[in-house]
Amino acid sequence: MATNERIRLGVLISGAGTNLQAIIDAIERGELKAEIAIVISNKANAPGLERASRHGLPTAVIDHRRFARREDFDAELVRVLKEHDVELVVCAGFMRILTHVLLSAFPNRVMNIHPSLLPAFTGIDAQRAAVEYGVRLAGCTVHFVTEKVDEGPIIIQAAVPVYPDDTEQTLRERILEQEHRIYPQAIALFQQGRLEIVGRKVRIKDFPISQKTVCLVNPPIDE
Repeated sequence: MATNERIRLGVLISGAGTNLQAIIDAIERGELKAEIAIVISNKANAPGLERASRHGLPTAVIDHRRFARREDFDAELVRVLKEHDVELVVCAGFMRILTHVLLSAFPNRVMNIHPSLLPAFTGIDAQRAAVEYGVRLAGCTVHFVTEKVDEGPIIIQAAVPVYPDDTEQTLRERILEQEHRIYPQAIALFQQGRLEIVGRKVRIKDFPISQKTVCLVNPPIDE
């Protein structure tokens, strides 16, 4: 894909759509060369649909309960996504496990964001699991989607500290701030043609190594 071309996104949501909003904001600020071709929810009452409508984006509701099999639901997703000429599928709080039907229709072109530093704490309630386990660092991960849940090649991660008085909700909010930063960046890297999957690793062309890289230690070390 040419780096000067806008990429057409299909965004899948199930809830509030705050990551959808972060993507919209990045596009409107000119930081992300993309166009949201369609926003699809499996829930008709998802607040994210309202967000999309406020920005004049096309939306669709495909209720997964209408389908006897996951594969049939995914086939309908594929139909609508292709109808809108989607190039990259972006899962933004989409609470459905995708099957080979969709993944084979968009090979290496489906992204997801997960609220943990994968491979730790896969599946649901990752923030609660992090608090209960007692980790000092948590975070979020953008990865390509495979048929194994939360096991796809990792594109970008962000780490946050976990404090002694954290609850699931306070940690969720801290992680969510970082999700909103890194998801648009992952999409931008794809749009720029800088991502290559090699085995289970993602290689980033012109990987930006900062001379100011900070090691996050929690609790902090006295210096």
